Amino acid sequence: MRHLHVACAIIENSGKVLAAQRSATMTLPLKWEFPGGKIEAGESPEECLIRELEEELGVSVLVDSALRPTTYCYPDFTVTLHPFTCQLTGGIITPHEHHALKWIEPERMPELDWAAADLPVIREYMAMAAKSSSL
Repeated sequence: MRHLHVACAIIENSGKVLAAQRSATMTLPLKWEFPGGKIEAGESPEECLIRELEEELGVSVLVDSALRPTTYCYPDFTVTLHPFTCQLTGGIITPHEHHALKWIEPERMPELDWAAADLPVIREYMAMAAKSSSL
């Protein structure tokens, strides 16, 4: 079974994060995810994110902090997500591959139909956000 390593970006802006809806022709059609992509040989997860976000969304980012990598087994493949919080530094967000994009408040993220692999990332991010808002 294939095992993919994917870097994903939790892009933060004005108290919201960017969610991306997969196209109808992609694997896991119309599921929501954090944008990013497959890490190529010799590439760090951070380098992957910078490349993928330029390709997929036409933006440049500053990669901030890493969350814990999580692994999920789908029926046909396994994916390990390497999530990072990110800040936009340039470009205009343009969905080149996704069906839709949405800025959403962290506490509303569970309302979307996310890819299963993203759910542990959402839980960790929401816990971090709750902890930092209570400080």
